[in-house]
Amino acid sequence: MDSDYVVSLEGISKSFGGVKVLDNVNFRMKKGIVHALVGGNGAGKSTLMKILTGVYSGDSGTIKLKNIETKINTPGEAQKNGIRIIFQELSLIPTLTITENIFLGHEIKKFIFLDKKEMNRRAAEILEDLGIRIDVDLFIKDLSVGQCQLIEIAKALSENSNILIMDEPTTALTESDTQTLFKIIKKLNSQGVSIVYISHRMKEVFKIADEISILRDGKLVIKKMKKDLNIEKVIDHILGVKVEEKMGWKERETEVSNSALLEVENLSFGEALHGVSFKLRKGEVLGIAGLMGSGRTELLESLFGLNKEAKGKISLDGKPVHLKNVHLAIKKGLSLVPESRMRQGLVMIHNLKENIILPNLYNLIKGFIIKNAFVNKLVKETIKEFNIIALEGMNTFLENMSGGNQQKVVIAKWLKTKPKILLMDEPTAGVDVGAKAEILDFIRNFVRLNSSVIFISSEISELIDVCDRILIFKKGRIIKEFTHSQIKSEEEIHYAIQH
Repeated sequence: MDSDYVVSLEGISKSFGGVKVLDNVNFRMKKGIVHALVGGNGAGKSTLMKILTGVYSGDSGTIKLKNIETKINTPGEAQKNGIRIIFQELSLIPTLTITENIFLGHEIKKFIFLDKKEMNRRAAEILEDLGIRIDVDLFIKDLSVGQCQLIEIAKALSENSNILIMDEPTTALTESDTQTLFKIIKKLNSQGVSIVYISHRMKEVFKIADEISILRDGKLVIKKMKKDLNIEKVIDHILGVKVEEKMGWKERETEVSNSALLEVENLSFGEALHGVSFKLRKGEVLGIAGLMGSGRTELLESLFGLNKEAKGKISLDGKPVHLKNVHLAIKKGLSLVPESRMRQGLVMIHNLKENIILPNLYNLIKGFIIKNAFVNKLVKETIKEFNIIALEGMNTFLENMSGGNQQKVVIAKWLKTKPKILLMDEPTAGVDVGAKAEILDFIRNFVRLNSSVIFISSEISELIDVCDRILIFKKGRIIKEFTHSQIKSEEEIHYAIQH
């Protein structure tokens, strides 16, 4: 029955620059459930939700709320209809308090003055109802990422939202914060709030969702109750092929050399690293596994010249080097794909072209003039080579691209510096399974010519799919090493990390 649905998107189509992003999509959601919206890189998930929230207007199709056709032309109109979106990139203002953020734009007033006492009371009440105990006078900058995510939810609920869209809400959350979020979601469901849950993490989807809709290439390919699907079937629908064809270990086309490209001896940095020593062979993919805080990220940052206080001996091709800054590290043939593409990997207010050329500016300037013809050629080749979907070509702003495409830009721009060693810190975080498969293939292709990769990932299956060896880090030390042939199951790696 149509009356069962709190929101219905019917026959939605949308094109950008002649490229059809959504093709006659029908999406319906019932009251008080979690409806997972999943799909590959550029499948149209974000565009569909931006139409529902008034960021975009569809070229055709209708929006119905409780079976009443409704025009939503602006985000303000969406909010008036009780629809709010919580983006992966948090929108809170760090220098304001929790209360000030929750009521920003709809402050409570007493006559012409702000009623701070009432706002504090209401903010505390909303948080208490969500099971969150925290001082509402605290500044956002003093909170953890997990706490900020919960404040985003409280902010949405302060405006009586009955439809919440969560876009990759757990990307930066700890396991504990994720479990807290799930409890809040279930509580909101019990209060009649409907949630669209966008995520690439299939285990989470199957833990929290009631229904699942899958988009591929702008079309709705399937909508079913969770009980009628499993993870393998969902991934097959996302990819359009059997998952085994895209993921899994692929035998090396070239042998890993016996000679070392990088040697690290007794590397230490504050409390993060304690006497770390290892070798990276030519043509090798070396995995780093460990819990957050184990020293994984500090290792790559020290190799890339970001931790100037790091001590130890580093040799490249048998020659000692002192990587005291980033410029020297790049000059010696190292590149770093950082953990956070939003904060460290990209300049979001710049376009695709500007981001790709940033690490290559020294090679693209003649005198004081950028060689535009050469730049444009380089960028066009890069977009094609890395299968980057950019609706406005090289002038597309990064904020208008999907997470998977953004990540491919980060990887592409550093590969264009022609490094010998690519340092990658969680390169598949926040991207869908299709983009993950592409990124793993980038790694495989990169090491074919005796270049090497150090690859950090919290996804043990990815490490097993692509790494020749895996080092286990704990409290700043290497505690165990596995070659690929020694690994019989993911559980072996998980056990080594936990014990």
